[in-house]
Amino acid sequence: MRHVHKSVDGATINVGVVDALEDLSAIREPGCAAVIWRRQPLPRFQGWIDRLAPAQLPTARLILRADAIPDAVQQVCDAAGMSEGPERTWLVDDIAALGAVFGRLMTAPFLRLRLDVIETNACRKFHIDSVTARLVCTYRGTGTQYGISTDGAEPTRVFTVPTGAPAVLRGTRWPGDPPSSLLHRSPPIEGTSETRLLLVFDPIMDPEDDC
Repeated sequence: MRHVHKSVDGATINVGVVDALEDLSAIREPGCAAVIWRRQPLPRFQGWIDRLAPAQLPTARLILRADAIPDAVQQVCDAAGMSEGPERTWLVDDIAALGAVFGRLMTAPFLRLRLDVIETNACRKFHIDSVTARLVCTYRGTGTQYGISTDGAEPTRVFTVPTGAPAVLRGTRWPGDPPSSLLHRSPPIEGTSETRLLLVFDPIMDPEDDC
């Protein structure tokens, strides 16, 4: 694993950069605010997902066990009218793999899965999520943006997670270390005609408590 130390106004962002899915476990290292699996998008998949009409992109809000993810995502893709083929199979398998690894990493019996199709400014304000940690992956469009807050102010320098690169970010409920000053947001895209497809996983210990 490599760590990227980015100095911003005299402060340092400690972001881990890894080359394998399982290495997202680096989020557990002391002081690590986020970990990015900096993989390259598959050209064939990226061209396919970028060409789809927004109405054919899957949307979902589900709480489920990791082993139920493949069937659930298949159903969501069917509901969106997404055509079957190797690219769709890759997408379903990738979401399932990310969920399985994240669930084990967080020792969570359940996960909240979100698939959002975003065409406007969603969550454009910099923030830290009220979770222990969150996995995000932007399959289409501009990736999640992040930066460091100095004295509670918005970041003055902004970095962007590459499209297709999964990232795990600590939230305010992360145990042990003090809260991170690393903030993130959805990129502002209103008026650009851009459509994003965003995957989010949150750990859920008890679905009844999350209602």
